[in-house]
Amino acid sequence: MTVSPLLLFLHIAGVVIWVGGMFFAYVCLRPVAAAQLEPPQRLTLWAGVFARFLPLVWGMVALILASGLAMMLAVGMKAAPVHWHIMFGLGLLMMFIFMHVFFAPYRRLSRAVTASDWPAGGAALGQIRSLVGLNTALGFVVIAVATLGRLLAG
Repeated sequence: MTVSPLLLFLHIAGVVIWVGGMFFAYVCLRPVAAAQLEPPQRLTLWAGVFARFLPLVWGMVALILASGLAMMLAVGMKAAPVHWHIMFGLGLLMMFIFMHVFFAPYRRLSRAVTASDWPAGGAALGQIRSLVGLNTALGFVVIAVATLGRLLAG
């Protein structure tokens, strides 16, 4: 079973940007921002970070989905290894979580920052934090399935 090296590169690059960005934001930026910034500055920072990062994630989601589907179709859906199907399912779950973050708590955060409603902004950011934490963990599970999944085939 051979897949296009270009498709594989694009797929992995999209995952690195998305999951790596979430990991950086959750593990590195979040604790420092929480410790050093008051709510108005912290929430304004996060609104700015998300305004730059989330449009990139839309592009990565499209790239990951398109390249993953192209690779699965190239080998045949029935011939694709079981771990590819697991990755596909978990990837779709991650994409739906991302879309929820974008269309619900991120929009609430943006509106709250514009209105200087710091309690509402803090609540929205708390939701985003939880969902990004979940998606980061799922991302690492997908990476584990991608790299260790061959063991499932025996």
